[in-house]
Amino acid sequence: MARMPGEPGDGRPSAGRTAPPVADPPAPSDVDGTALPELPDYAERVLEVADLIPAGRVLTYGDIAEWLEEGGPRQVGRVMALYGGAVCWWRVVRADGVPLPGKEREALRHYHAEGTPLRSGSAASSTPGHIPRIDMRRARWDGKPG
Repeated sequence: MARMPGEPGDGRPSAGRTAPPVADPPAPSDVDGTALPELPDYAERVLEVADLIPAGRVLTYGDIAEWLEEGGPRQVGRVMALYGGAVCWWRVVRADGVPLPGKEREALRHYHAEGTPLRSGSAASSTPGHIPRIDMRRARWDGKPG
């Protein structure tokens, strides 16, 4: 993340600075040694909550924002779009229970494997290729362990 002019560590002198800037610590590296970008604090916290969701349960983007008492569904969605591949992304869903567009089949495989409650019984559910919605009433996690 780029620093703004005048912030500590940006390499520019600032009023009252008495010591030379301290070098930033080395960036964390991936398995192959390539540097990984540092996650913004908010993104880290969103991913930590996503990691807590048990198999077979879901939280909405808005649920996570409410849990963190910061941001909103769009901010959580943005974090998931950019960094969600590092967690069980299929457990963070839209409030209407529709699987992530473009990843419906992959998400559905996870939902079946984990026993996530899905809605069925509509006329559309018998149509070949139909992707069911998550049964939000039954699948939404209450945040309690177990």
